[in-house]
Amino acid sequence: MKNVEMTVVGTMLTIKVDLSKEFGPSASGKTIIIASTEGNVTIPTREEKVGLNVYRKK
Repeated sequence: MKNVEMTVVGTMLTIKVDLSKEFGPSASGKTIIIASTEGNVTIPTREEKVGLNVYRKK
């Protein structure tokens, strides 16, 4: 994962992303990647999965 922090308290999932970070252009070059789980990942201590991409236009 890039720039993604997930925590679970009880049944509440919290996802933290630092919007000031950048990881360069996407594969298409149209956007700048800010955060990504890089596919679907299992939520810590749970069975559920999450897939997240945060990006902005170039």
